[in-house]
Amino acid sequence: MTQTAKNYADALYELARDEGVEQQIYEQLREVKDILEANGEYVVLLCAPNLHITERLAVLDEAFSGRAHPYLLNWLKILCERGHIRELRDCAVQYRRRRNADLGILDAVAVTAVPLGEPLREKLRQRLQGITGKQVDLQYRIDPGVLGGIRLEYDGKALDGTVQTRLAGIEKTLSETVI
Repeated sequence: MTQTAKNYADALYELARDEGVEQQIYEQLREVKDILEANGEYVVLLCAPNLHITERLAVLDEAFSGRAHPYLLNWLKILCERGHIRELRDCAVQYRRRRNADLGILDAVAVTAVPLGEPLREKLRQRLQGITGKQVDLQYRIDPGVLGGIRLEYDGKALDGTVQTRLAGIEKTLSETVI
């Protein structure tokens, strides 16, 4: 994450918190991020140097006016004006981190080789809440390279029970064995 994304996200979060709309902005920011990620050509348009800035801002107005909180829309325009709209994904991540920290929610990531079903996701979240004693916001990431098992990352820690790590441990032991 860039310092630029952190600064913009922190500024938006502090404004939203001061005005008591941090949850509303959080939900809308996620939606805007998802829309822009699903429509990559839209971001290209918002960054196009051959399109005058007033036209790019008009595109944002047309897409989000009345659908997004005015603070969020104005913030998006600032990102666009200053050429940082491509930082939106990282801004959304930082905004979520700030929000969760203020609410005492622990951010965690579960990495698996295949998607987990909802019952397993909930069981994992409940188990992690029991271990940490905190409410957990558990994100999921798929990485076929782990082969099997699960890796949990939270609070600067990594609990690794993946097949990939176990195989690496066996390989290391075998390579250190003198015959």
